[in-house]
Amino acid sequence: MMEDLFGNITSMPVARGSLGEVGDHAPLAVRLRPRTLDEILGQDHLSGPGSPLRRLTDGQPMSVFLWGPPGVGKTTIASVVSQSTGAHFVELSAVTAGVKEVRAALDTARAELARGIKTVLFIDEVHRFSKTQQDVLLPAVENRLVTLIAATTENPSFSVIAPLLSRSLLLTLQPLTSADLEMLIDRALNDERGLRTLDGQQFTIDEDVRSMLVTLSGGDARRLLTYIEEAALTANASDQKEITAEILSRAVDRAVVRYDADGDMHYDVISAFIKSIRGSDVQAGLHYLARMISAGEDPRFIARRLMILASEDIGMASPQTLNLCVAAAQGVQLLGMPEGRIILAHAVIACATAPKSNTVIQAIDSALADVRAGKGGSVPLHLRDAHYSSASDLGHGVDYLYAHDYPHGVAEQVYLPDDLLDAQYYTPSDHGFETEVSLRLHAIEEILGRTQTGS
Repeated sequence: MMEDLFGNITSMPVARGSLGEVGDHAPLAVRLRPRTLDEILGQDHLSGPGSPLRRLTDGQPMSVFLWGPPGVGKTTIASVVSQSTGAHFVELSAVTAGVKEVRAALDTARAELARGIKTVLFIDEVHRFSKTQQDVLLPAVENRLVTLIAATTENPSFSVIAPLLSRSLLLTLQPLTSADLEMLIDRALNDERGLRTLDGQQFTIDEDVRSMLVTLSGGDARRLLTYIEEAALTANASDQKEITAEILSRAVDRAVVRYDADGDMHYDVISAFIKSIRGSDVQAGLHYLARMISAGEDPRFIARRLMILASEDIGMASPQTLNLCVAAAQGVQLLGMPEGRIILAHAVIACATAPKSNTVIQAIDSALADVRAGKGGSVPLHLRDAHYSSASDLGHGVDYLYAHDYPHGVAEQVYLPDDLLDAQYYTPSDHGFETEVSLRLHAIEEILGRTQTGS
């Protein structure tokens, strides 16, 4: 499994109330696996009093889907529920399990229930199950033969059949914050199950290296623990007690990109990224994209910035670019990384090479400025809501001209409040598709009896 928070749990059925002994030589991610709900980081919104997870650990039967990015604790939650309730724990991966394995797990659960032992069935990557495989689970979930905990990195609304989803709770797990990952570093350094030097002392680590670890982990707790463990092994090999930037770089076999997700470098790189694309330099745009990806920047943040850029700096000069960026954001959400890098590169190249225009942001900001200045009188009577019986008595909707009844679908009538009759917010540029928009807008303004100025 690759989606768990602190190591994989065996895919074979495990003895009641036990996930096996964890030895001193087990990976750090396994040794530090949370043992209670309170030890799980970053999901406070799901673990408070009376919350679904709290009720699960208290033994209330229910089935849940855990939706969230890799490394935020989906498998760990399932293991904690199993340990808290003393239930029989069975884990299946949708990548390798078929209908045969699912039926076998349910038969085992049925036999255990006959002995008075409940079963927690954890299915990882459930979005990879076919409709037939998901159908097999329906009776077991409906009859509460098992407590189903299914994990997915993709939106279950698109990948899970409706009958199964409607019989379960959907819980969204949040990405781990920098503060969560800092706490995890402290746990790795200070917990009795954590890291120790050759003579049994604690390792030391300065703030810069802590920031590098947080950045390199990309929000994935398992990755962070793997990196810090490898760095500790490298330090031990040199009989050093401090984990330095050089040791960290050697341990993870990659250059440590100096990019503090909460500091100046973060803002400098994203600023250069946006300005390079705005300036139509595709090579620079790809360079700064690569720096952010290598540094572990949240790909959803990059995708959001591209959507903003597509409207602010490209706009109507290439209106389809916004659609592409929205699709890119959705694609990154569905696929995750590393495949998401291709989608982001696609969007960067499209944005950098598209014709540019900032008329959209100028238009809305100009309109907002008028509204904030108190301009904009009463809505013209003929445009007011006229669906109720006494509306015509008030003059509402009277003399309204239905645009589709007129040539070109444009009806000559007053649309703006009286004090804004001469307002002109949107003036197309002569870039890209806006040349065509400009011609059409000029014709519309003539029909409406207004004179368009500008380019």
